[in-house]
Amino acid sequence: MADDKTLRSPQDRSRVAMGEDYEVRYWTERFGVSRERLQEAVDAVGSGADAIEAYFKR
Repeated sequence: MADDKTLRSPQDRSRVAMGEDYEVRYWTERFGVSRERLQEAVDAVGSGADAIEAYFKR
């Protein structure tokens, strides 16, 4: 089954999918960061939401 693009939050909240605009919007709002800063975190620690959250808290 394909992702429902009308959803406001990610299907898998344990991962950040930078290729999906609606997920990027969700995560940038969730962490209060820009798309560029979110991409920096993904590049540094991977796509795991917990790891990204810890990255922003350091």
